[in-house]
Parts: sequence; structure tokens; C-alpha cells
Amino acid sequence: MALRRSARVNAISRPPVPPSKEDQIVEKVEPNRVAKRGRAGGKMGGNPKPLMTETVSSPSTPKRKRNGALGPPKTPTGAGLMSVPHGSRIAGNDSPISANRPADPHRTNAPLVSPETSRVVAYAGRQAPSGTKATGPLSTRTTENILEGACAHLVNVDPTLKHVIDKHHCRIFSSEGLAEEIDPFVTLSSSIISQQVSGQAARSIKRKFILLFNSDLAADSDEDLSKYFPTPSQVAACDLATLRTAGLSGRKAEYIQGLAQKFASGELSTEMLIKASDEEVMEKLIAVRGLGRWSVEMFSCFGLKRMDIFSTGDLGVQRGMATYVGKDVSKMKAKGGGKWKYMPEKDMLEISAKFAPYRSLFMWYMWRIENVDVEAMQK
Repeated sequence: MALRRSARVNAISRPPVPPSKEDQIVEKVEPNRVAKRGRAGGKMGGNPKPLMTETVSSPSTPKRKRNGALGPPKTPTGAGLMSVPHGSRIAGNDSPISANRPADPHRTNAPLVSPETSRVVAYAGRQAPSGTKATGPLSTRTTENILEGACAHLVNVDPTLKHVIDKHHCRIFSSEGLAEEIDPFVTLSSSIISQQVSGQAARSIKRKFILLFNSDLAADSDEDLSKYFPTPSQVAACDLATLRTAGLSGRKAEYIQGLAQKFASGELSTEMLIKASDEEVMEKLIAVRGLGRWSVEMFSCFGLKRMDIFSTGDLGVQRGMATYVGKDVSKMKAKGGGKWKYMPEKDMLEISAKFAPYRSLFMWYMWRIENVDVEAMQK
């Protein structure tokens, strides 16, 4: 049923949110995950190379004694990284890393798995600058309440959205969805593999790609092999001819190897993906060959769980917004208009601006209005 608006929506311009030096990251070590990565016996031969270690520095807030003697080594890097060994607690917090923690619509809210070390890192909120009295996070938004607050904001801007919000629960930004760990290298590589092929073909190619580095795994097994996905350093060291034997085109093999080189060199990292602004994430990833603007927007929304992403180039979003403003989409199918036949980009930006900083959620409900299968976008 079409939802109609009573008045034209005025645009609200929002300046980009710059990265904050006070952004905090929490981290835990997953020893069992490390053991599963880069199994010996693959076609790449020999013993697996030692895993690279992410560098960690102390936070700028007053130092606290860490729990436990074991943990990632400390070497100087960017400020604001908090290290938490697997199974221990965050300093000043009774919850483990995967439990309720600070959230920010302009930061990565998903826990990210480091592609090389399999450590898990997560955003821990912005702390007050050193020398001030405040010691806790500056925001009260957490992974348990940010969806509720975001939905309330959407309804406050436009009460007519309450019906579709009550009907469709957005699990992606729920506390359960925000607890799901994401390996950015695996996710982005899978996105490249899936380009311009069917879902079945993409799954077959991905499986063969993993078996290149794990020949001791049963090729005919029904087991999900994603946990055996090779590390960036392994892929970067593999020649293109070998990568192509998995069914990749020459261009896709180059794309995935190039992506692997950026992660292996540290140009791309979990720390950067967590702390960078939305604009910086777009700038960094769109520079990777094989990743276009739409791919980065979908990764930022469904992978990183950033909550102020809006894709004007997505056809489903265009159709949903056209329905939202009261247009009969069925009568527009046969018309021309090219890329913007359902709604001009300028109108989409003006309407969506009022829903900032939760435009990812607004976009998700535009898909729901048009019954778009959003599950397919997360694979």
C-alpha cells in the first residue's frame, strides 16, 4: 500500500563527521579462530607463513591495569586502541566485547575480525580528551538501544512510517545483528566473486577458491568452508594463473589479489574501517579495483553496520521512495528516464536528509516497502 506524504520535505544539509582522535576500540583474541585459518596442506604448499600481528597502542584515557598476562603485543600505532584478551573484560566495563557496547551511526558498529590474526576488534565509543573530568563514553547510544532510538527518530520525522516499522523488524541493526562478527577481507572478496554471476555460480567459485589453499578439505563436503578462507598475505603471494583455476576471470583474480595486497600491507585494516568516517571508508574502498560505489555502500551498511548510508543508485531504493511519496511505480516501468526513471537523485537526497543520521535504516524500510529481498544483499 502506497504511503503518501502531506507536504514536500525540505532538505537538511549535514557536514561530514570527521574522525575523532578520541575514538576507542576494544579487542579480543580468538585463538581457536587462528587455528582454523590458513590450514597446511593446501596447493600453495609448505608450512603456512607466520600470521602478521596487528599493532596496538594504549588509550589516551588514564591507564588501567589490564586483566591477564596474555594478550596481543603492544607496539606504537594510532591513539585510542584498547586491547582486551579473549575471555577477559573491558576495563571499567562488566561486559565482554560482544555484549552491549557503545554505538555510533557514523562509525562501524559490527565487530570486525582481523583478516591476518583473527583477532576481533570493535568500536568502544568516544572518550573525553585527556585532562578532562569525564572518563566514560560521550554518547549514551549502545548496540542494545541504537535501533530503538533510530526507529523513534524515523517516526518522529514522519509518523506514517510507523506502520511499516511495526510490521518489519530490522534485525541488521538489532543487538543480535550488531554482535555478528565480520571479516572485511572475506566479505569484500565474496562481493567481487559474486559480480555478474548467479548466486549458485558464485558459491561454487568461492568454494573452489578456498580449496586452492586447503586441499586437505573434502571438495564434496556440505560443510560451510568460509572459516577456511585464506588470509590476505596468502592470496597476495599466489600467482594469478593459480587463482584463475578456481573459476575466476582474469580481471576478478586481479581485483581480489589487489584487495589482498592492500590488507596485507596495512593500507586497509580493521582499525581504519572502525574509526574512519563514512566518507573516508568510501574514499579508501572505492580506490580498490573491482569495488564500485554501490558495492562499498552495501558493504558499509550490511557489513560494517554503519547507520547513515544512503544509496541513491540502488534501483530498489528508488522504487521504494517513489512508492513512499505516493507514485504508482507500476505505471512507471514502461517509461524511459534511464538511471533515475523512478525518482531524480536530487529529490532522493532532499527527502532522505531529514532522516540522518539513520539513513541506512530509512533505506532498509524503502526496500521493505517494495518487498526487495535484502537477504540476498548480505551474501
